[in-house]
Amino acid sequence: MNREPNRIEIRELTKDYGTTRVVDHLTFDVLPGRVTGFLGPNGAGKSTTMRLLLGLDRPTAGTATIGGIRFADLRDPLRQVGALLDPQAAHGGRTARDHLLALAVSNGIAAARVDTVLERAGLASVARHRVKTFSLGMRQRLGVAAALLGDPGVLLLDEPTNGLDPEGIIWIRELMRSLAADGRTVLVSSHLMAETASFVDHLVVVGQGALLADLSMKDFIDSRSTPRARLRTSDPDRLRAALAREGFEPVNAADGCWTVDGIRAEQIGSLAAREGVPLLELADERASLEQAYLELTAARAQFSATLV
Repeated sequence: MNREPNRIEIRELTKDYGTTRVVDHLTFDVLPGRVTGFLGPNGAGKSTTMRLLLGLDRPTAGTATIGGIRFADLRDPLRQVGALLDPQAAHGGRTARDHLLALAVSNGIAAARVDTVLERAGLASVARHRVKTFSLGMRQRLGVAAALLGDPGVLLLDEPTNGLDPEGIIWIRELMRSLAADGRTVLVSSHLMAETASFVDHLVVVGQGALLADLSMKDFIDSRSTPRARLRTSDPDRLRAALAREGFEPVNAADGCWTVDGIRAEQIGSLAAREGVPLLELADERASLEQAYLELTAARAQFSATLV
């Protein structure tokens, strides 16, 4: 059977540490051509799942493969899979260029590729500086450069925005989008909901090692949102009467707009057009990714606090 070489397949993946189950019969796919966000509370099993996929740990049961092949059995792993799990992994006494050059030489990658990824990561000007002098954000960039070294079709990035300044966050966001647009598979673990919402296409959400959701970003938010529309009109009396006839009660907001529960913006647009009522503003109000995520995972968080 022919398989997509860049498709990640997790099947009934399970990992126990003693009597503690960290990953619990997890099954999902990560497809090429889109950025997939891998979300879950602390202790949900995200990092363990990535380690199992990369052969850094052995599963208790189940499989984690790339194109149907275990990472340990890939012919040229660095050319097929790039990963950022620990930005502190580089030896502090080496220069950034020497760190990448050692990886390149040991994996049969041309030395010229080192300069290419240093440039792409924004580290060309500090390529001969020792890693121990780097900030966390610079180490993060170096980790991304190492992941890109083999020009792989699959990227696994664990908290890639950690330590980055605003310019760096924009850079990593655009990089992930461009990699997916090239047809690569991009799996990104993150706990920063607002930032995640700006670049992911699809979401895989886990809690206590089990799968909670596997949906597009839009479908995930819609599934956790109650329909509500926000509007502003120059003829509020007529629109209020028209909405009332359909069973909806608009609520006047402090800024001069109205909100209407239980209805989508497109339905109000059609109603207003039919009644000849001008609309000055009209939009759906949906839950944010953070709100939808917290609602789904509240019962699955390992640690939670109570406000007093």
